[in-house]
Amino acid sequence: MDISIVIPLLNEDESLPELSAWIKTVMDANAFTYEVLFIDDGSTDNSWKVIEELSISNLNIKGIKFRRNYGKSAALNVGFEATQGDVVFTMDADLQDSPDEIPELYRRIKEEKLDLISGWKKKRYDPITKTIPTKLFNAATRKMSGIQLNDFNCGLKAYRSDVIKTIEVYGEMHRYIPVIAKWAGFNKISEQVVEHRARKYGTTKFGFSRFINGFLDLLSIFFVGKFGKRPMHFFGSMGVLSFLIGTIIALWLIGEKLYDIAQAIPIKREITAQPLFYIALVAIILGSQLFLTGFVAELVTRSAPERNHYLVEKKTP
Repeated sequence: MDISIVIPLLNEDESLPELSAWIKTVMDANAFTYEVLFIDDGSTDNSWKVIEELSISNLNIKGIKFRRNYGKSAALNVGFEATQGDVVFTMDADLQDSPDEIPELYRRIKEEKLDLISGWKKKRYDPITKTIPTKLFNAATRKMSGIQLNDFNCGLKAYRSDVIKTIEVYGEMHRYIPVIAKWAGFNKISEQVVEHRARKYGTTKFGFSRFINGFLDLLSIFFVGKFGKRPMHFFGSMGVLSFLIGTIIALWLIGEKLYDIAQAIPIKREITAQPLFYIALVAIILGSQLFLTGFVAELVTRSAPERNHYLVEKKTP
């Protein structure tokens, strides 16, 4: 099969017939073999009923329904597991992503041997309250990940099948799939300017909390990707550094007092009355705790069933 299209949705019954017809027109015009996977993330409207009707009229359409709302990441992860196509696309169900972009994205994945192409909605029709935070998050993600993409969270993306069969998307990590793919060893990541259409039906399902959660998820991805298999390198080094700083300050205070005693210099105030003493004490305690945290995390990592699970791309017969 040439193409799999994964479409997570929540209460989008009005847009599904139009989107399905549009996809079919594009697929038929380019003679693609394809499947469309609608992932109903706990909709409370008639979305599932519409999906059932569409799957009867078009055998290329399939549906998966969650009992409740789990979030976009869960929907994508389940959809990825069910795909059979050589190239997998994701897009939103609100008609803001154009299926007309699919043939060119497919061609680039095949001809340029790319792992992932992320859409870039260069001209957006979103309110300023959404575009400005999005730009800030994209800039922060570029800085932390080293991936030079302008729009990490664009719903329209194209993947080589190996990519989505290897990575795991959970929590709200769908915003950073290119970062997850890079940590998994897929470095051929590119970008393509795509059309952004104004929402035709319904309202957005995302609130302000997504920006806070998005920042926390970015930190999680960065930490797990870099130190997931060697947490002691992070916690241990930070702990040793903090412990040494505290120890040096403490020794300085003790040495200063001993010098004053040896030189018969009147002691102005006790060590415990100096702010530096408490800074040293906190640094020593914090350093010990960080080191122990790294030690415990190392034990947990070594006990994990996937401790020796590594991604192998090729091997000889």
